[in-house]
Amino acid sequence: MTNNLMLFEPSDLPQFPKVQEKPFKSLRYPVWSEEKANLIREYIRLFTYVTKHGAYIDGFAAPQQRSMSEICSARLVLETEPKRVTRFWLCDLDPKGVALLHDIAAANQSKRRRIHVIGGDFNLTVSDILASGEITAKRATFALLDQRTFECAWETVVKLAAFKPSLDPTTTKIEIFYFLATGWLDRSIAAVRKPETAEKLDRWWGKSDWRALLGMESIARANLLVSRFKEELGYKHAHPYAIHSRRHGGRTMYHMIHATDHPEASPLMLRAYRKVSGRADADLTPTQIDMGAWWSEVL
Repeated sequence: MTNNLMLFEPSDLPQFPKVQEKPFKSLRYPVWSEEKANLIREYIRLFTYVTKHGAYIDGFAAPQQRSMSEICSARLVLETEPKRVTRFWLCDLDPKGVALLHDIAAANQSKRRRIHVIGGDFNLTVSDILASGEITAKRATFALLDQRTFECAWETVVKLAAFKPSLDPTTTKIEIFYFLATGWLDRSIAAVRKPETAEKLDRWWGKSDWRALLGMESIARANLLVSRFKEELGYKHAHPYAIHSRRHGGRTMYHMIHATDHPEASPLMLRAYRKVSGRADADLTPTQIDMGAWWSEVL
């Protein structure tokens, strides 16, 4: 069996003008922390325009504030129309969060869907997900790694990036959203005192030089992570997107790293970012965008 983990099947994609990849500059309109889940939902909406199918892995799926389940990314993705994503893995370590995910899954079940709610450490359960046999050549796959700070081990990211159920060298990687806790990373690193905490950061960063991140400019840290996605994990395209806080004067709270092998996925992510931030072209479909003019404006 030939397998392909491309988020977008080449035959399904609209033909956009090819543009040389460039570093992103800041966009004129911020995306706020409260809108982060809407950004994920909007990208999945664009994703289903072109793929007509898909699989969704959410490694840290329960909302941090349980009372805000209505803006939980997993809920919004499950409710996105058209409902063409048919395989879901919603994972969380906290039993209360898992119970909430079961409620969300029960409210969104259908005959065409399989929604798996998995309790436990995603760094351990990810291997079972990848071995399930449900991520196949015909199923585009997307993984959200919305960790709080240091929960996602780098080895887990490596497993997702390296997963190819075939020996075909042209098989592309699972597409990843990875959240970097920019807003409190310095404080969290500076507070490390215990050896067991240092070991946790070793697992998170994948090596022991994470103290070098302390005091770096936030965009420099984000770009360093982008370089690792490209150089260590082999992604062809990776970009950082800032997520801001309204309560702290627009301070950057997260950088979302979007990593993909497909050249047209980054423009679609930028499209989603612009819609959530209130851009005027919000009602356009992917096939209606003048990509050349669009990129020349924001890069």
